[in-house]
Amino acid sequence: MAVRGSGSGAVWPLWLPLRSDLRGISPYGAPQINDVIALNTNENPYSLPTEVVEAITTRIHEVAKDLNRYPDRDATVLRSKLAQYISTTTEVEVTEENIWAANGSNEILQTLFLACGGATHLALGFTPSYSVHPLIAQLTRTPWFAGTRDENFAINVPVAKALIKEKSPRIIVLTTPNNPSGNAMRFEEIEELAEAAGRVDALLIVDEAYAEFSSEKSAIALIEQYPHVVVVRTMSKAFAFAGARLGYLVGHPAIVKAALITRLPYHLSSLTQSAAEVALDFHGLLQGEIQTLIAERSRIEAEISSLGMISTPSAANFILFRGFATDSNTAWQFFLDRGVLIRDNGLRGFLRVTVGKPEENDRFIAALRELAAIEASQPNI
Repeated sequence: MAVRGSGSGAVWPLWLPLRSDLRGISPYGAPQINDVIALNTNENPYSLPTEVVEAITTRIHEVAKDLNRYPDRDATVLRSKLAQYISTTTEVEVTEENIWAANGSNEILQTLFLACGGATHLALGFTPSYSVHPLIAQLTRTPWFAGTRDENFAINVPVAKALIKEKSPRIIVLTTPNNPSGNAMRFEEIEELAEAAGRVDALLIVDEAYAEFSSEKSAIALIEQYPHVVVVRTMSKAFAFAGARLGYLVGHPAIVKAALITRLPYHLSSLTQSAAEVALDFHGLLQGEIQTLIAERSRIEAEISSLGMISTPSAANFILFRGFATDSNTAWQFFLDRGVLIRDNGLRGFLRVTVGKPEENDRFIAALRELAAIEASQPNI
């Protein structure tokens, strides 16, 4: 059978009418390796409490008898509970009309790009940041322009405002806390960019996947004054709910109505909705480990510093660090050989580690100390 190659190494059969602009793309993902401590995908390391597991199991049992029926396509109960959670935790009153939910925040982002992007609508982001953003732009055929961050991974606001004025994008994406660097933008900086976005009629998407680990004020507080601001969040991290795949947006009702146009029919299953509703009822219990993770984050940062390495100040549940003498891939393999899987994001000279349980972090720190000791004894490594 005749086949054609691609830049990504994949081989496609000639009969497959794959879009030419997708042939060189590699699927997004991180290594999945068994029998290691996985500190590479920013998951919450704590399992759900037994009480929550039992409540979800009971609720799923109730829902299962009606699986012959489609789910509530508007996820009314879930959106109401999400609105209550946001109103309580951010002190910004919202209702279910301000909420839309989907299978992870990535689906929310794709839905927004489908609604507001396209061939004639430029999207602007600031890299290095979450690598899925430009991928979604390409998948939705939305031109993507990559603005830059400084050497500390911060966005220079005056430069960004000038770029917004010059490029007149229709979509602007900010990530705070940023992934992979972990640094957070100040609320006042986001507001400045919201004003600039409004002047060119752009939708400002603020990706707050790690907001619960940050002390910064949420951009949700901007929505009433700046209705073109939409905040995207997830239950994967702070709720320890990554396996359920539940993301949501908070925005003006008009943005929710736009999402309704581009969402798939009955996109959010009854099982997912029900499990997420229960998790929201237990949000205080599920988020009980956040302060522990923040304390462990500080402990790891201090250890990195004590070894003469440098970490980017993090407001998330992960840490980006540098200062090892070898190249990133070799250092990544060094940790893996010691049973600790961390993340090489392709940033030269950097690696990223997720904050795990104390005993998992101990294993990472032990490997880090070993690496530092080896490099100290071999200065020309």
